[in-house]
Amino acid sequence: MVERLRAMGGLEQTVLEAMLSVPRHLFLEPGLVAQAYSDNALPIGHGQTISKPSVVARCASVLLQSLGGRPERVLEIGTGCGYQAAILSRIAGEVYSIERIRALHELARTNLRALRLPNLRLLLGDGTTGAACGAPFDAVLSAAAGPDVPVQWLQQLRVGGIVLAPVGHPQRLMAYRKHAGGKIESWCVEDAHFVPLKSGVL
Repeated sequence: MVERLRAMGGLEQTVLEAMLSVPRHLFLEPGLVAQAYSDNALPIGHGQTISKPSVVARCASVLLQSLGGRPERVLEIGTGCGYQAAILSRIAGEVYSIERIRALHELARTNLRALRLPNLRLLLGDGTTGAACGAPFDAVLSAAAGPDVPVQWLQQLRVGGIVLAPVGHPQRLMAYRKHAGGKIESWCVEDAHFVPLKSGVL
């Protein structure tokens, strides 16, 4: 899997090393383990999916490239089964990951237990409001697409920080950099296809 990712080009070496160190099959149901290392999004229940390895690697690499190095603190919106959170924990100083579906929050906690990642904090809550308890963040990475970026995510960024999120219809993966005085610079990274961003806690 990692060699296929390497062949794509444009990915950070630290991200590829993270992908090597986190066994993707640990995050899937037994019936899907045979597909764990293909470049596919796979169901994890509750209408959600584990993202393609190429998407996880691309998003993590864009974060590192946009920030110019290792982020100290990252917020992930949408923990899902916990796979991307585990990858982020390998490339960031500290990761907060928030999930709105209690069953997935508990699934991620179970999946991640064996990896013993002391710098990863899992939160149950409404990701559309961010996670003020951990702010300010160097980066916010969303695994779900909304019509626009919630203002709370931008408010919880440090100056120079990046929000990377799929937005709009058709979806585009957008990057937003916060400048002094609250000015926001944005640019399109690429086309995207993510599950919808929803509010509330289930």
